[in-house]
Formats: sequence, C-alpha cells, structure tokens
Amino acid sequence: MMAAMAWYLCLAVSLLCGTPWPQGHSALAPENEVPLRPTAWLPDGKVTTIHLPKGRTRRLYFTLKKKVAMMSVTVSPCDLPIEWTLEARTLKDKPPKSLHWSTKKSMPEVWWRGPGTEAKIHTYTGNAMNTYTGPSYAPASIYILRLQSKDQDTRATVYLHEGSGTSWAFPQLPSDSRVHTLGVGMTSVTLSWAPSASLKRLHTQRSYDYCVLVNRKHNYRNLCAAQEGIRKEREKDKKREKKDKRRKVTVWPILKDWWWQQWDADTELRSPAALRDDYGHLQCACKGTESVCTVSELVPDTQYYFDVFLIDRLNGTSAAYTGTFAQTHEEARPAITPLREGELQWVTFRDGGSTSGEFFSFRPRGWQQSGLLTLQSCGSSEKINVTVSSKGKELSSQAVGENLAQIWLQGSPSYLIHLEKDGTAAPRQAAPGVLKASVKMQASSTYHRQGIPSLPSTLQIKSFNRLRSCESVTLAWMGTEERSLYCVYRQRLGKGGGEKGGTAPCLGPESRSDTERVLCKYFQELNPRRAVTTAVIGGLEPGVAYIFDVYLMRRWGIPIKYSSKTVRTRKEC
Repeated sequence: MMAAMAWYLCLAVSLLCGTPWPQGHSALAPENEVPLRPTAWLPDGKVTTIHLPKGRTRRLYFTLKKKVAMMSVTVSPCDLPIEWTLEARTLKDKPPKSLHWSTKKSMPEVWWRGPGTEAKIHTYTGNAMNTYTGPSYAPASIYILRLQSKDQDTRATVYLHEGSGTSWAFPQLPSDSRVHTLGVGMTSVTLSWAPSASLKRLHTQRSYDYCVLVNRKHNYRNLCAAQEGIRKEREKDKKREKKDKRRKVTVWPILKDWWWQQWDADTELRSPAALRDDYGHLQCACKGTESVCTVSELVPDTQYYFDVFLIDRLNGTSAAYTGTFAQTHEEARPAITPLREGELQWVTFRDGGSTSGEFFSFRPRGWQQSGLLTLQSCGSSEKINVTVSSKGKELSSQAVGENLAQIWLQGSPSYLIHLEKDGTAAPRQAAPGVLKASVKMQASSTYHRQGIPSLPSTLQIKSFNRLRSCESVTLAWMGTEERSLYCVYRQRLGKGGGEKGGTAPCLGPESRSDTERVLCKYFQELNPRRAVTTAVIGGLEPGVAYIFDVYLMRRWGIPIKYSSKTVRTRKEC
C-alpha cells in the first residue's frame, strides 16, 4: 500500500515539475504511438509523389503565409484517372497554443475536429495534368487536398506554388503542343514539334531534353503512364518467357530496355546527357533540345504511336506533348504472275531489267495439293536460280541449266516461285539464234502421284550402221518404266550438209513443223536397265544427211528433248 502511494506521488511530481510539452509534431507522435490520421504536409516549391490505394482517400494539408495573395496547386496523375479536390477549412476559434493535444491526434486532425466551416475551391476528375491557380482563401486556417483513385492502385505527383506567376517547376508547353509528322517511309518516320517557352527563358540556367517514345499500342498522356506501360509489358514478357521458354519481341523496338532500366518509376531521372553517351545508337531517345527527329528501324506497313516528353532533369519533372501516330509504308511488292495449269511459260531476262527477278504463283488442283514444277534454261549466257516458298518458308532452291529441273510440290495450297539471275556469274556471249537468259517453265497438278516422275538414264540417241540403208535408218534410245509417248522428228540437211546441227535443247515440239514429225509411239518397261526402244525411219533419200530429234512427251511437265543425232543414208545399196 505504501509502495503504491509512493509511485503515484512520484508521477504527480514529474508531471507538475517537468518541462513543458513541445509544440512540434515529433512531440505529438512519439515512436511508440500512432496518430489516428497521419500528418501529411504539402511543402511549397517541391514536387511530392503520393501513392493512391484503390478506393482510399489520401489527404495533404498545407497553410499559406500571411502575405501570400495567390497560389497554384498542380496535380499530375500517373496512368489512371483520379479525383482530387481542394478545400479550405476555417476554424471558428483557434485552439490555444498552450493546449496539450492528445498523442493520439495529429495537429491537422485537431483543426479538422474543431468547430468551423469548409469551402470547396476546386475539383477535377481525369488522368491529365491539372492546375488550379487563384487567390488565397482569406479566412482559411488550413487547406486540405483530397486525392482518390477508384479503379486501381496508382500514384500522382503534387506541386504547391505560393505567389503569382509561373513556378517553372514543370516544363511549359507551347500553344500548339501537337507532334507533327513531316515524312513517312517504309522504315522511318520524321517528327517535329514547336519549341517550349522554357527553353527560350532558362536555356542558360536549366537543362532540358526532348525524349521520344515509340510503341505500337497507343499514345501516353504523361511520362509516368509510359513508364507504367513499359513496366507492365515487361512483366508480361517475363511471364511469356517462363511459359514458352523463349524471349518475345517487345512492342518498343526502338527504346527496348533503355526506358525500363534508366527511368524506373520509383527512382529519379538520370541525366539525359549521360543517357546519350550510354545509348547513342538509339536515335531520338533523348535528343537534347532539337525539335525535329527521325525515328528509324521501323517495320514496314505497321502503325506506330509517337510521344514526345520534355524533361526538366533539375526538378525531376516532365511535360507531354499531344502524341501522334503514323502508318509506315508497305514494301514495294513485285508483280506476281499466276501460272495456269499445264501452260508453258517463257521467262526472259533482259539487261537493265528488274534486279529482283520474276515472281510467279501456282495453286495445285485437287485435295492432294501436289504438283510438279519443271524448268529448263534456254541460253547459257547467265545462270538462273529458282526458289520455291510457301507461307514465307523456303522449300527449295537450285540452279536452272540446260538439263531439265524438276521440283516436287506437296502439302501447301499455294506456292511462290522466284526466278532471278545469278549476279556472280560472268556474262558470256549468247549463241546466235538463242534467247539470252531465258527459261521455260511449266507447273502441273499431279493427281494420285507419289513423287517426281522418272527420267531416262541417258538422253543420247544411237543409230545402227548395219541397219542403215539407202532409204531408212534404225534409231534406239532409253525410255522409262512409266508409260510415255515418244515422238521422232527429222530435218533434211542435204547432200552437202555437215554432220552437226539440230535445235536447242530447250526448244520443244511446239517449235517444230508437223511435216518434220515422222512417228510417235508409246513405250514402257518396268526394268530401267532394259528400257530401250527402237524405231525404223523410212522414206529417206539415198546419200542425204538427216538430223533426228526424239521428244519424251509426258503427262506432267514440259517435254524432254534427247540430244540430236545426225545420220546419212547410204548412197548405194
């Protein structure tokens, strides 16, 4: 009992004899006590960033000096719309200075709980930077700034300026704050914008930089929204990496990782001059004070959105121009000629023509989607290359010469055929009467076929001297195991004609007269080694040289010409 009374006596003495309680905020909220409403004072002349949880109202308090007649409050939301109001609260009676407030109440709460009146000065809802400028509220005891985000968690920056005139804390935009498009190409866009008044007034005292952001989604209202958009996009990319185990291409092909690494949302801006030194290859990323910029390395036939931000690196603030968008031009597509079923197509390359070559398309008939493409060069002055692709994927590529080239088409509804001259080949003088750098080509649908048709083991024609007479000769040539039609043509050279002659290998029966055809026969032998057929050509004149040509006429592809054979009949029999 005596011990308890002694304890109460000591406590009373300490309260009566102790030092007066300080009026500062630190005395009102010691470390072991939490005020009901934490004090959040808005300082003058300093950019303040505040976090806004979804659906929760955040309050900032400030007072003005006695002689301040004008003030301005600037609120810049980040990436989401917010609602903010500015109110002035006047107490009927000011609390005495000697009042010892409870440690559970902060100083603004004492003002708020006391009897008084409130007047709403300004309110705004949106995601754009908004500034209230006006006279101070004369009877006001304290100003209350309320901010709320109803959609998602976000943040905003707030700036208080006491006095009249421009604070110059934020870069000033010109009257025409739009980004203009000067020129658009396939892979580049040239932009321009009006210079800021901040550069004209304080270009010797402050450091400003224009920074350009390019993306394929939409324009941004401010720099903070752009940072948040890039951060979210990178998070999506990381999730795709983990899921697909490969890195996806970002939607910002120009700036890539630079904006994320250098302008993190929770850090201060680095010096754009330093950024230019580290990332000089990134055109227009931070281009100083020039108001013209050409963004390159874009994708043709793609819509891009362009935003320009004016950065004040001393104050850590920025202003956004009204962005624009542009569609890059599509690549110059070459003319594509469709190939008709079974139609013979001649392609001639002339000097000074298109360097990209010639393009053709073919759609096989039937549900099998299979076809046969045959080509043969007619003129050896330059090499010709053929490339077959489907849906952007190359299927076959090879050179085309005097020998027949066969390309099997299967599995795609359409094919793109590209013929071009080989620039590495040295030009040679074309033979007289032969087309220079020309190719004949045919595409056919191959119903029920399983592969490329077989070719004869040799294209040589053999004549038998013992079976040669004054009026006839006997010829033999190799055939195939497939049933095909073989046609023989002859050409009279005369009694004094030489032993050499014949038509070019690329010329087919369509170039021969019907009077030169002497016979046509079908032949088939399942054993390729025994696939030899013969023909006796009669009705000839004694002692006259003849040139014989044999053509293999197939159901698919262009005819195959055997090597010409010159035979002279006997003079005497």
